Amino acid sequence: MLRAALTKIKSRFASAGSSWINPEDYNVVKEGKAEILFPKAETVFCNPVQEFNRDLSVCCIKAWDNLYGGQTKIGRKSKSNSRKRSNTGEDDGTCEKRRKLDDKSAERNVPSYMRILEALSATGLRAIRYAHEIPHVKEIVANDLLPEAIESIKRNVQFNGVENIVKPNLDDANVLMYRNKSENVKYHVIDLDPYGTVTPFVDAALQSIEENGLMLVTCTDLSVLAGNGYPEKCFALYGGVNMVSHESTHESALRLVLNLLSQSAAKYKKTVEPLLCLSIDFYVRVFVKVKTSPIEVKNLQSKTMTTYHCSQCGSYHNQPLGRATERLNNKQKKSIKYSVAQGPPVDSKCKFCGGTYHLAGPMYGAPLHNQEFIDEVLRINREEHTDDTYGTRKRIEGMLTLAKSEIPDAPFYFSPNHISSILKLQVPPLKRVVAGLGSLGYDCSLTHAQPSSLKTNAPWEAIWYVMKQCEEQKDLQKMNQNSTGYKILSTEDRWLSDENREAFKKLSFEPNEQSGQVEKLRKLKIVRYQENPSKNWGPKARPNTK
Repeated sequence: MLRAALTKIKSRFASAGSSWINPEDYNVVKEGKAEILFPKAETVFCNPVQEFNRDLSVCCIKAWDNLYGGQTKIGRKSKSNSRKRSNTGEDDGTCEKRRKLDDKSAERNVPSYMRILEALSATGLRAIRYAHEIPHVKEIVANDLLPEAIESIKRNVQFNGVENIVKPNLDDANVLMYRNKSENVKYHVIDLDPYGTVTPFVDAALQSIEENGLMLVTCTDLSVLAGNGYPEKCFALYGGVNMVSHESTHESALRLVLNLLSQSAAKYKKTVEPLLCLSIDFYVRVFVKVKTSPIEVKNLQSKTMTTYHCSQCGSYHNQPLGRATERLNNKQKKSIKYSVAQGPPVDSKCKFCGGTYHLAGPMYGAPLHNQEFIDEVLRINREEHTDDTYGTRKRIEGMLTLAKSEIPDAPFYFSPNHISSILKLQVPPLKRVVAGLGSLGYDCSLTHAQPSSLKTNAPWEAIWYVMKQCEEQKDLQKMNQNSTGYKILSTEDRWLSDENREAFKKLSFEPNEQSGQVEKLRKLKIVRYQENPSKNWGPKARPNTK
């Protein structure tokens, strides 16, 4: 294998007329349809565990192209044509029909149109994979600030034969994007995968992206976004505080990143629509569609929330920052009234255990995923990709299947294991908990962010009640009266209203539609984690360029 790889290297450089590079100085890394010459000295950053990130990104860019690419390809042209047609006396209906016909005819034979910016490219692996694996790509700018990285990109671009598509560029990412903005040069896809936080690059990227363009954003600083020790740094970088010491902290990390993107976009009358948002290993990865829509910007306040979470029992309560109320005017036309929210939703102490509430946010409070987009990504992953080329294909199927199943109107999740430890109960089967909540009329789903955890739109009164009823009558006399579990169970008469007590009498643990859906997913043997690529894998140190 090594001899064959070396022979291939020699032949490629010889055909290109380039000076010979000693292959013993490099490791040949094959991923997807790309082969990279990776320096043994590790002067350029590359992490093999992020193969999943790159495989998923290829799928998502393809899905965006299929679903929304036409909106950017002919968006400006169609606007110009509609203005001309309006001047000829054609009504809006005729213009719309002609526009749709133009769209369909354009899709029959789509030329290469897509301009992609990989702002922090390192070895160029991602950009080269995009060139090999994504159709309709016209140009990919592989940018990096390190001269060593640009040399690596040039070497690998030539080795892979994609010089006509991938353009290595030595520059500060922000300077490059702002310069292109001043020259009205925009990108259909911008991929931001920095070492650490994405915060410094967001503003420039939002101003450099085409209408309905796709932004791919990675943040690897989970010690800040989801950790317990840096709330002040989290607020400084992302404009909000994560759910410190709470099991849902990885979802709050996603929502903080989306809030950063949404707030930054709103300054330019743009909105950010989440297509797919995942918590993966040691980082978060979000895929969002950006468009200009002053009307949608008005909804941002009601889509933003803060969260009160108890430091002892973990119960949480979400508080939207605004209200958007739909109403009919005198002419029976719908309009939306925007107003400030009413709150707070909790007292100064937790009504279940008497614990202290911690405040998290502000953060994004609307759904994290677009079902149509996930369906298209899954189709591409199933029908167009093979295990030989895409090593994490099964994991993509597993994680996106879970993400698709998540109920959209339930921020955050809880773990029956954690609840059982608080109440000092035996851990009930997951299907039993779901069946109980489902019998009371509430929806449940699994979550991609944490194993054996549930998302539900049930209030915490129902969660505590169902968890308690999962086991035979608990002997409170044997419990420590200072424990959180004792305080919750012994004060049920206080926090469970007569109305809820009456409604909860229909509780049943017999299998139902909700438990059936969860069990069906669990029996699929979903792959959530890829095989470890090496010992002690994970976040790597910055490259040593000295």
